[in-house]
Amino acid sequence: MSVDPQTFKQTLAQWASGVTVVTTSTTDGTPKGMTASAFSSVSVEPPLVLVCISKTLFTHDLITESGIFAVNILKHGQEEWGKLFAGMIPEIEDRFANINTSTAETGAPILPDVLGWVDCRVYNQVDGGSHSIFIGEVMAAAGPGEGHPLMYFDRSWGTFAPDTD
Repeated sequence: MSVDPQTFKQTLAQWASGVTVVTTSTTDGTPKGMTASAFSSVSVEPPLVLVCISKTLFTHDLITESGIFAVNILKHGQEEWGKLFAGMIPEIEDRFANINTSTAETGAPILPDVLGWVDCRVYNQVDGGSHSIFIGEVMAAAGPGEGHPLMYFDRSWGTFAPDTD
């Protein structure tokens, strides 16, 4: 017997995770992105990471078509970006307005002043039920930036800052 979906969600909300913004571009170069916490390293040789994205999202289709994505690791103070790219500020249609992005190897947008980022080409796409698991070969990376990580825990945004006593 499978676990109840609500129980599953409530249980996994107890897993603290970092917050990322996964970005890619349309065929005409328009930047697109979404907030994701399902991100992890996979391998050092070759350098691989994974991100899990719902098959119902526009960003999923763009990554499938373009074969590229970047993962931007947010820091404390960038909660608004996390919420913006999660669609929690629906009155803002252009999520990239007033954000000065750059690019590295693939052309996927890289957000400024984040803790770190990886720029990837899709290495493999694996079925994961309602999501696809995109495994990306890291073509370029940078980090660490200054600050502390933005965290997500039990449906709340926060940070992990070590004691400075």
